[in-house]
Amino acid sequence: MIVDADGVGITQREAPELTQISVRPREGGLELSTPGRPPLDVNEPHDGPKAFVRVFRHKDPIPARVAESGWIGAFLGREARLVWQADPTVRPISSHAEPDDRVSLADAFPVLLSNEASLSALNDWLVEAGQEPVPMTRFRPNLVVGGAAAWDEDTWLGKRLRIGEMTFRAVSACGRCVVTTTDQETGDRGRQPLRMLGERRRFGTELRFAINLIPYGPMGLIRLGDPVSVVLADS
Repeated sequence: MIVDADGVGITQREAPELTQISVRPREGGLELSTPGRPPLDVNEPHDGPKAFVRVFRHKDPIPARVAESGWIGAFLGREARLVWQADPTVRPISSHAEPDDRVSLADAFPVLLSNEASLSALNDWLVEAGQEPVPMTRFRPNLVVGGAAAWDEDTWLGKRLRIGEMTFRAVSACGRCVVTTTDQETGDRGRQPLRMLGERRRFGTELRFAINLIPYGPMGLIRLGDPVSVVLADS
């Protein structure tokens, strides 16, 4: 996570230029790159300086280690640091969770799942309104499923999903924010698809697209093309 001078996470909500940073994970670290600058190779800072950081300003502080500051700060034009969470067991999930559920430096949940057919339905609405369709990258899911009907994922909430070697609890719909209006290739920001979600997918105060998952049971591998099945209702 990239944090500001106060140790609070910097996101695309305030810094859409973050779309221009590409990240390539490797064993024991990351390589960061962006147009017009030399790439940076960053090791996991097992012995780096410690810091307490917040994913958002209102969240509780959690321990992390500073991985890098110069490259990130120069790119953003302000004081900023790249931090690494050495212990992924320290941050409990705040809602829809069991006592042992944990999340790393994500906004709220460890996994986001989206449905190709739901994106197609949303894009049909956009085209009908004379707007440009949007790619799935606008929603930044971890998992994308195909073969289901549009909005089938709404019916999976409160149930468990088997995907590859893993089982997940489908705990909540995902209320979307302004980041969905940011082109993930250019960083340009518009009004869609958030405005269309407000017209067609408003539930109370939330504009919903995709669902949040929490791993359940033993860890395992998920591979491209794995089947997805609803196995039972969550208790």
